[in-house]
Amino acid sequence: MPQSTILIQAPVTFPMMKVSVVVCTYSMDRYGPFADAVESVLAQTHDDLEVVLVVDGNDDVFERVRADFGDEEHVVLHCNDENQGISYSRTKGAKIASGDIVAFIDDDATAEDDWIEQLLGVYAETDAIAVGGDVVPDWQTQKPDFFPAEFYWLVGCVEPGFADDGEEVRNTYGSNISYRRDQFLDVGGYDPNTGRKGDKHLQAHEAPVGIRLREEYGRGMVFTRDARVHHKLFDYRGEFGWLVSRSFWQGYSKRVMDLLYPDAEDNKSSYLTQLLTRFVPTRARNLVQSPSVQRLQQLVAIFVFTAAVGLGYVYAIATPNLVAHANS
Repeated sequence: MPQSTILIQAPVTFPMMKVSVVVCTYSMDRYGPFADAVESVLAQTHDDLEVVLVVDGNDDVFERVRADFGDEEHVVLHCNDENQGISYSRTKGAKIASGDIVAFIDDDATAEDDWIEQLLGVYAETDAIAVGGDVVPDWQTQKPDFFPAEFYWLVGCVEPGFADDGEEVRNTYGSNISYRRDQFLDVGGYDPNTGRKGDKHLQAHEAPVGIRLREEYGRGMVFTRDARVHHKLFDYRGEFGWLVSRSFWQGYSKRVMDLLYPDAEDNKSSYLTQLLTRFVPTRARNLVQSPSVQRLQQLVAIFVFTAAVGLGYVYAIATPNLVAHANS
């Protein structure tokens, strides 16, 4: 009998890359969620991992961090001399880091155990320059009936229609984002004039990095749904007034980005088209076919939030010396 040959395919292996995960915090009020975030990073299945913890100008918090995590292997601690904001802190963490890849997670989020492993799989398979993943809402209170899933981006979570799995986008959300460290620093990291800092309202600090990466390297960020983090949403993020205010300042921030980067592709412009031509008509049909108070509330909320974004944009147009005002 002729002998048959059985070919056994070797398992696919990814080249080992060191990953530095940067977690920033600034307030004792956030310490519990921050500690949960750090524990979720320390529990990652990827072995070659460094954790960089940056405290933004709060000595009391830093001492607590030092007591809880200072003896952990591969954990690096840093405290800013004064409060500098999230963008400065993240970039500082990336400079301190020694990994090939630098990943960021918010101090009110937790990562699934294979988060880093999933991100690295995309880097290895696509030679990506940046990779971001899914951000799943983790309501710490009852989800408000009026809250529409299409506006999860207001609270830092991935909304329906954001992107297809494996699609290249300008940027994903800050709770689940990573870069090749050298390239991230080469384009300047995060702009310290954007992001959370005291009472400043300028948002979207991930966008300028994505724009500069495309300008410098001709590539954007790859989105993968398999790399997931869960973003804690506390009571205030479900308050209607807070969401309207957040929408307003998103519109304001968009105007600033348009002035700083007039030729850049805008994720939200295509999303607005999708919202008005697909999501709203679908919701309207569902409301007519099966009326309910909740469906009506969510449809009204979509229009209110969209109007608030537009109002913020118009307000920014009317603001003299807008860029200088935003950076002050």
